[in-house]
Amino acid sequence: QVQLVQSGGGLVQAGGSLRLSCAASGGTFSSYAMGWFRQAPGKEREFVATISWSGGTTFYADSVKGRFTISRDNAKKTVYLQMNSLQPEDTAVYYCAAVQTSYGFLVKFRSFEYDYWGQGTQVTVSS
Repeated sequence: QVQLVQSGGGLVQAGGSLRLSCAASGGTFSSYAMGWFRQAPGKEREFVATISWSGGTTFYADSVKGRFTISRDNAKKTVYLQMNSLQPEDTAVYYCAAVQTSYGFLVKFRSFEYDYWGQGTQVTVSS
């Protein structure tokens, strides 16, 4: 069983930056692919970014590519989402998620593929 606790987030002006953190406990963090998703009011949860347990594979949604960076520190059992050049359309509740994978290069893109979820953290970008 893996528990995920998120931190970071908050209110920022357009063009600003924030970093989200997601700390894991329980399980073997280094065998879990990690993902970030977000859900805006009235919208479905959407994929943002994912990273393999080796850290060697990352993928991003087109809407955040070039602005957001996902990374992980397996020694600290933490995954990060660095968000730069934030825009009002990035306003949402952000969730981290974990799924165990067999190979270090594997990533997952769909929310139903993930087994464990953080509590969510609000990111609000003002114009």
